[in-house]
Amino acid sequence: MNISSWKRIVIKVGSALIAPKQNGCSSRYLLGIAQFIVRCKSMGIEVVLVSSGSVAAGSHLFDDKKEVNMAMKKAMAAAGQMEMMATWDKLFDFPTAQILVTHGDLRDRERYVSIKETILALLKNDILPVLNENDTVTTDKLKVGDNDNLSAMIAAAADADTLIICSDVDGLYDSNPHENPDAKLIAKVNHIDASIFSMAGGASSAVGTGGMKTKVQAAQKAVAHGIDTFLINGFTEQSFNALISGKNPGTHFPSSQQPMKEHLHWMTHTSTAQGEVVVDNGFNAGLEDDSDQLTSDEIVEVNGDFSVGDTILVRKDDGTRLAKAKSNYSSCLLSFIAEQDDKSFASKLQNTTGPIISENNIAVLEEK
Repeated sequence: MNISSWKRIVIKVGSALIAPKQNGCSSRYLLGIAQFIVRCKSMGIEVVLVSSGSVAAGSHLFDDKKEVNMAMKKAMAAAGQMEMMATWDKLFDFPTAQILVTHGDLRDRERYVSIKETILALLKNDILPVLNENDTVTTDKLKVGDNDNLSAMIAAAADADTLIICSDVDGLYDSNPHENPDAKLIAKVNHIDASIFSMAGGASSAVGTGGMKTKVQAAQKAVAHGIDTFLINGFTEQSFNALISGKNPGTHFPSSQQPMKEHLHWMTHTSTAQGEVVVDNGFNAGLEDDSDQLTSDEIVEVNGDFSVGDTILVRKDDGTRLAKAKSNYSSCLLSFIAEQDDKSFASKLQNTTGPIISENNIAVLEEK
């Protein structure tokens, strides 16, 4: 690895580093991370920080912790976010900025582009963007759920070339190092498949919400966008010294040699399907080559409530996922066309209105 080639990096810091004892924020582990960020900036590398920890940072301000419901967690997040930002801000001699997002913001193309523009404007003005999920307002429907995957989405939005995910272990092991002293560290993962996911266990920290699985998921998202990803131990300063020296202190997930186009990556890894179009099991059209082959004749059913421009899932009746795509039809109109017995009428209507999905707005999915 060659740190001199880095132009823009995203570093993800978890709750266990922010508030290790859930008694407010602590600079114990953050000092080393802050020094790494300062050193990167001194080398001309732009940095974006994705920081968890608002709930963990704010929990000590609440007396009754026996029955912590969702409203209480949101209140903890609201209080803790202020303390967390204040802690980060005092560690730097340059300005920081707070950006709170939900998955609802990221999966909406217009808001996604707005987030991208804000991040780039802050970097241009030498201001450190600090992002976190907006736990105070998010719901189950709108949340990402973990900041590992959020960091990968932000890395893609920010056009970063490197993503650094801090963990409580040195990297990805072939088994849980907290349970197996003979577990071996995997220094490099060239391809993320089922065997890699099988090595990812649950979270060992009682503070954070993300385990090793979410970190591998994040790496998968990032490398598909052409982003080198490193999983390192954020609790030790040696990890960051190694990175500065051009050494790999943990697990390196090299970027894809053929990264996905930006809007297709967004559709595959960030946008959520608002509905689905189920086609006949015999459907064999090459969606990426000629989307006009998908006609109402092949549609078995239309599920969900979606509008023109929403992302939908195209799958076969047997459950095989074919693609995610931008729909040129609402679910209401598409259902109406698919239900017509008069196929000539359906064909005439579709010829007038246009293709169901357009060739340049289809992300073909790989079989898992």
